Amino acid sequence: MKKKCYIYTRVSTAAQTEGYSLEAQQERLRQYAEYKGLEIAGEYCDAGKSGKSIAGRPAFMEMMEDIASEKDQVSYVLVFKLSRFGRNAADVLKSIQTLLDYGVDLVCVEDSIDSSTQGGRLTLAILSAVAEIERENIRVQFMAGRMQKMLEGGWAGGPAPFGYGMRAAD
Repeated sequence: MKKKCYIYTRVSTAAQTEGYSLEAQQERLRQYAEYKGLEIAGEYCDAGKSGKSIAGRPAFMEMMEDIASEKDQVSYVLVFKLSRFGRNAADVLKSIQTLLDYGVDLVCVEDSIDSSTQGGRLTLAILSAVAEIERENIRVQFMAGRMQKMLEGGWAGGPAPFGYGMRAAD
């Protein structure tokens, strides 16, 4: 009897870098499941959702509820990279603990991390902290870019108000 798995994919924006698109993630995870002889019991996808918190990701929440209810009796959750699972260290570690409580292991395919191993659990703890720092760095860079735009006299948020930046006729 084949072990079952769920596939979880996420992108935070419509324009993702090459190789991180939803389709690329899904294809890679399906190939991995086939290679490992796993039956895919469900696929969950949060398109355009930040990894900052699990609260704003309905598909993630549904997947966790399905695991808690032991709906499909899965053994694994497959994700492309740990950053797709989440970028908040506390959320990631709490979610992994929930998985482990139900006998489900997290496999981050591109990171070669498997929570069923002691080394995998240690690596997950370290990388979840790194993912949170990376998220914070992205936020700081974004805010610095907005500030620079304002210092240069530009409008830093949303559509420019009517007449903003227009020059008076000579």
